[in-house]
Amino acid sequence: MGCRHYKRRCRILAPCCEQVFWCRHCHNETASSSERPHEIDRTKIAEAICEMCGHRQAPAQNCEACGGSFAAYFCTHCNFWDDDGVRKKVFHCEKCGLCRVGGRENYFHCDACGSCYPAEIKDSHTCVENAMRRNCPVCLQDLFQSTTQVTILQCGHTIHQDCLRELQNSFAGLQSLRCPLCSVSLYGYDDLWHEMDRQIEETPMPLECRQLTDIICNDCQRPSSVEFHILGQKCPTCRSYNTRRV
Repeated sequence: MGCRHYKRRCRILAPCCEQVFWCRHCHNETASSSERPHEIDRTKIAEAICEMCGHRQAPAQNCEACGGSFAAYFCTHCNFWDDDGVRKKVFHCEKCGLCRVGGRENYFHCDACGSCYPAEIKDSHTCVENAMRRNCPVCLQDLFQSTTQVTILQCGHTIHQDCLRELQNSFAGLQSLRCPLCSVSLYGYDDLWHEMDRQIEETPMPLECRQLTDIICNDCQRPSSVEFHILGQKCPTCRSYNTRRV
């Protein structure tokens, strides 16, 4: 019982339009194509309707009338029910102000980036102020409340994982390896740079094409003058080929 978003045994009354929906996503999808597009404020939901007996009441985990459970997981802050919530290890983050999936023990809240991040990158990620409070640079949809997976790039910027895959498929060469916002390499590419070293060594430029060219490295931002090569220009400072000619 429930919708394609969540399993639950109650519906909600949207306070903004007085209509009944299974969940906030069902409401937002319908409202987005209405004459007055809007999104529901989950904290203002004041009424739940039991699907087992039809009783209307304030949000709670169980029905006051028939005693049935609306869902295995219920958050009083978000007015959120999910029968798979325990299995998915849903937890409420006070600083985010919403529920996250994956287990509290596996995440930490980064105050600078403005969101919960995986614990394994706590000491290695690059902080970008409110990085998760922005829209995806590809689809322009909200990242903070996204129900689809978000990737945290080496530079600290964030993007939907599916959008990143689409971006990489749309571009060729080094362009597909760059952040769409700042052009820093998406990840570490030491193996690729070594392979480019080998290819350039095996492909010398004709004498008439050998010349110096000015570049700026997209990874370390250092300017330099290097010998031009058709395959790419290597930054002498950080050894990256993610450079641009100026």
